Amino acid sequence: MTQVNLSTADSAGDVGSRDAREFRHFINGAFVGSASGKRFDNRNPVDSSLIGYVHEGGRAEVDAAVAAARAALEGPWGRMPVTQRVELLYKVADEINRRFDDFLAAEVADTGKPVSLASHIDIPRGAANFKVFADIIKNVPTETFPFATPDGGEALNYAVRSPRGVIGVVCPWNLPLLLMTWKVGPALACGNTVVVKPSEETPATATLLGEVMNAVGIPKGVYNVVHGLGPDSAGAFLTSHRDVNAITFTGETRTGEAIMAAAAKGLRPVSFELGGKNAGIVFADADFDAAVDGIARAAFANCGQVCLGTERVYVQRPIFEKFVAALKAKAESLKPGLPQDKDTGIGPLISQEHRSKVLSYYDKARQEGATVVTGGGVPQMPDALKEGSWVQPTIWTGLPETASVVREEIFGPCCHIAPFDTEDEVIRLANDTPYGLCTTIWTQDLSRAHRMATRIEVGLCWINSWFLRDLRTPFGGSKQSGIGREGGVHSLEFYTELRNVCIKYS
Repeated sequence: MTQVNLSTADSAGDVGSRDAREFRHFINGAFVGSASGKRFDNRNPVDSSLIGYVHEGGRAEVDAAVAAARAALEGPWGRMPVTQRVELLYKVADEINRRFDDFLAAEVADTGKPVSLASHIDIPRGAANFKVFADIIKNVPTETFPFATPDGGEALNYAVRSPRGVIGVVCPWNLPLLLMTWKVGPALACGNTVVVKPSEETPATATLLGEVMNAVGIPKGVYNVVHGLGPDSAGAFLTSHRDVNAITFTGETRTGEAIMAAAAKGLRPVSFELGGKNAGIVFADADFDAAVDGIARAAFANCGQVCLGTERVYVQRPIFEKFVAALKAKAESLKPGLPQDKDTGIGPLISQEHRSKVLSYYDKARQEGATVVTGGGVPQMPDALKEGSWVQPTIWTGLPETASVVREEIFGPCCHIAPFDTEDEVIRLANDTPYGLCTTIWTQDLSRAHRMATRIEVGLCWINSWFLRDLRTPFGGSKQSGIGREGGVHSLEFYTELRNVCIKYS
């Protein structure tokens, strides 16, 4: 195995520096550079300015991180009582909150999202994920079954939870800290160790979390971070590593398929939250203003870069024209600008590459005959921000269900709105997709709400709300939107192995 040299930095790659920063790997409690010397740029999507350089990990760094994680399982972490482990995870959450401003600055620089959004969602939830799962593992029961044996004796069966081992955590760029800790929190609570591969677009908060782990006394090797790309880089080497016991991933369905193929060697379990083409359904009896606000959030929040976002909207015909006009006004009220500006209502897309993808769909919509209700291009920005990854919030009508922008996930601030007449019709439209992540339904008819919830083929169904989350509830997608469920005790099913103990006694 190639030796990985320790860097001279004593922090997470100079995360707090005003100059160009270095984002190094965090392996066995230390920040290290890449043996190959390879680095790539990390740029701010607001203006394309250089944030710093990310060290690209290869096989050597992944080997070192997995070896450190394996050693930690056999060391103090593996022998640590649950109560002590829970106390440490509480300290992790408290330290994230103590360094709230550092995490906020890092997250905003990487993603360009408004401070108002990141400070309300990303950082608080990132910290809360450690406490929530610490509480669950401390309190969750297992099974016990006494029974009579054939020879007239007695026996007792009881179940114990054991950690799976080394967990490979592959993270997306849209909610970097929140979705990473959503996996790392339960993994560590259950006694596993982790090797995290953050998105190459958003390296900062995963790296900064290494400082937190050291500060609160998490043993070396429990939490590791290897930066890099996917194919022939850190992502591929981590997911194919035979000493990784399970893999959890949030991202595109195609990438999930590649990871699943790699995980098949060794029959290693996977937990996936993948793509979606989610439907929002608005009935004529809905609270109109609440429905407009809810669909606007679902379509445009985080610049549309939310797996749970709504790109297909179906509105009952009596209120269709009124709803389109109201959502148009909402979209046009979202002001793009600096993340720190309190008036900023929408940030940029994550990168120029992703902007090109989204704009290509804007072009396809026009070519396929869409009526562009609003948007469809790039907003006029001040000179200082013109190089940023900006697009306009966009609404279309008039397309058939076969159109590209109705069938394919775009992951941008856009939606197509179509009218419907009957409940059965809209159920058929909503289910006519290979995906099955979530839906949001707006109606004041309670019977209809229950009927719809049982017939829409999704993992999550919101009634008269969107993105309202109780972390104890099951979270995940059906069909091509994922495998498995996370949240509450459902996360424990993936991050632990249930072992049955049978004791025979007289």
